[in-house]
Amino acid sequence: MDSNMTIVRPAYFVISGFSGIPHVNYYYLFLLLLYIVSVVENGMVMALICLDQSLKTPKYIAVFNLVFVDVVGSSALVPKVIDTFWFDHRYISYSNCLTYAFFYYLILTMQSLNLALLSFDRLIAITFPLRYQIIVSLKTMFSLVAACWIIAILINLIDVGLVTPLSFCRSVVINSYFCDHGPLYRLACNDYRPNDIISIVVPFFILWIPLLFILISYLCIGAALAIIAGAQDRMKAFKTCSAHLMLVIIYYLPILVTFSVAAKMPRNARIISLSLAAVMPPALNPLIYVLQTQEIKLSLKKVFKRMRQSKIALK
Repeated sequence: MDSNMTIVRPAYFVISGFSGIPHVNYYYLFLLLLYIVSVVENGMVMALICLDQSLKTPKYIAVFNLVFVDVVGSSALVPKVIDTFWFDHRYISYSNCLTYAFFYYLILTMQSLNLALLSFDRLIAITFPLRYQIIVSLKTMFSLVAACWIIAILINLIDVGLVTPLSFCRSVVINSYFCDHGPLYRLACNDYRPNDIISIVVPFFILWIPLLFILISYLCIGAALAIIAGAQDRMKAFKTCSAHLMLVIIYYLPILVTFSVAAKMPRNARIISLSLAAVMPPALNPLIYVLQTQEIKLSLKKVFKRMRQSKIALK
């Protein structure tokens, strides 16, 4: 790139959304309903973890981080999508667009790292049950969660920061439903090869490495379960792990498909894939995994028991 070239930064970008799909507002309504469900479910889980002292454990620090990220992520995305397309506010300023992209991919990264963190917790709990409380202490889990946030922030600052040297002297229409990094940097009229490289490197670090760690963890867990004598213990461990594996599939499948064929993927397919990956896991996580754990069930029973006792006392 010519060092004397003036960088052209547009005043705004235009979010195009879907192309040629009739009755697309029903899809946005579907996203809104999933968002409402996820906020209610995850809000309830966060309240339980905060109020119940028995849930102040390393595992539920990771779970709280998971549901917190889910609520923040869907709250940052879905209301903005509704505002953009239902109320036709498709213009977004240059700085707001980059900020939007940063937070979207920050949450995407944290969701991936959270799933790896939960697999680590299950790995230690099943393979080293007697040493679990020593290895996975509250301090250790807080440190791991903090490290995940630092890594996610640094990676996405680099990712979005590489957009700032780009000049946008042609189109300002982003062919996505938000300020999507790939369609955004490809609008540039100067050299965006560094962005092409980072679009390959970043998914490797934030998706493939955590997924590989999860798969290795479950291979180790499977080996440990194979030597467990009691069928009841084996089934209990398998139930917990199978719920987590379902979350892994729901999250990683659409994301990996999208990033693996990013340049060749049709616009509408990319929008559906990314939007579902953003809203489906937050809505399904509590139902499939969190609310199915024995500790959360016991906590809910305590809450309902207190509510019944309060009603009786009032009468």
